Amino acid sequence: MYIMHLMKDAEIQMNEKRQKQAGVGYGLAAFLSWGVLPLYFKAVAAVPSLEVLAHRVVWSLGFLLVLTLVRGRWSAFWALFRNRRTQATLVVTTVLIAINWGVFIWAIANGRLVEASLGYFITPLFSVLLGFVFLRERLRPLQVLAVCLAAGGIAWITFQLGRLPLISVTLAVSFGFYGLLRKQVPVSGIQGLTAETLILSPVALAWLVWQKQQGGLVFFHHSLPLDGLLSLAGVITALPLIWFAESARRLRLATLGFLQYLAPTFQLMLAVLVFGEPFTRDHGISFGLIWIALAIYSADTAWGMRPRKIQIP
Repeated sequence: MYIMHLMKDAEIQMNEKRQKQAGVGYGLAAFLSWGVLPLYFKAVAAVPSLEVLAHRVVWSLGFLLVLTLVRGRWSAFWALFRNRRTQATLVVTTVLIAINWGVFIWAIANGRLVEASLGYFITPLFSVLLGFVFLRERLRPLQVLAVCLAAGGIAWITFQLGRLPLISVTLAVSFGFYGLLRKQVPVSGIQGLTAETLILSPVALAWLVWQKQQGGLVFFHHSLPLDGLLSLAGVITALPLIWFAESARRLRLATLGFLQYLAPTFQLMLAVLVFGEPFTRDHGISFGLIWIALAIYSADTAWGMRPRKIQIP
């Protein structure tokens, strides 16, 4: 009996280990995909940013609807639209994600990826601030320090550039509020994105039709390889989200938090090493303050989630 108990424990531990390994694999796939996503948008930079955004919405909707049907989640998906509060929230999140996508696409096409990566570095810390303001989540002293350091990094680059880094701020604010509102809706990431693209698709399709009538549509009027790249926008958008969802099911929040910094790190590396964007001393100081803030925040999160010993009186 004792041997059988040990074998069962060993099997459970082995299964947990496999789940964690799979979670890390899915997480790496998701965040590395988001990290190298600028290569895709750079490849379609000849297409106006709004048209790229419209294609991303339309092709994502098609892919996600097929995925929802295959997974047998059709009834659960349509149930989202029976609740008016859920509908209203999804409309707002749709606007926010459209702004986020559009600004990111424009930034890459116009050589501003360094500024965009800065926005995604500060997003987790901005989300912490939103949790404190709107959800009344208590901040530990080190978390307060991290938020202040990140604010210092933004203040430094603002002072040196003589202007607010609007791309960074817009990306952080839009995605931060997007995450805040999505927490209020009882819906999975895939179902939520399907609903958002469904809401946005009439606008995207109408814009594409209008552009065609005006003679400004690139799709089917440039080259077959470019048309093929644009039609891949749905898969490129949805797959990382699926991988992220699978990773989130298997990993602790602290582990997932460390992995999420891979995306902006790779984006920054692409911007400087591949696209040749400038990275000045002032950028280094600003990024340095934010990296220190992220290190403090991550260490504090990991410490707060450590297993605690139960004291037996």
